[in-house]
Amino acid sequence: MPNNQQSQSPQSQTLVEQADQIKFETLEQQNGMATVIRFKVENPDARAGDILLVLSGVDIHFHGFIGKIEDGWGIAMDRNGSSLPATIH
Repeated sequence: MPNNQQSQSPQSQTLVEQADQIKFETLEQQNGMATVIRFKVENPDARAGDILLVLSGVDIHFHGFIGKIEDGWGIAMDRNGSSLPATIH
């Protein structure tokens, strides 16, 4: 069997960030809520295909698919349920 060394895991993980701690900028917004964000990736194991979950206490503000990670920054989208204010942190 060939030695298959891929940089991506076959399973996705969920990255959990606190709303007051995450560094992000809004790329797209709807009704004042960020639907696509560019955020600083603090976890070196994070990969495209993972899920970003942004919490404030137990409240979910953003739950989205990470489509791209490049140069320490990821892009995630939550077009249906985001309650993360459209701003730059």
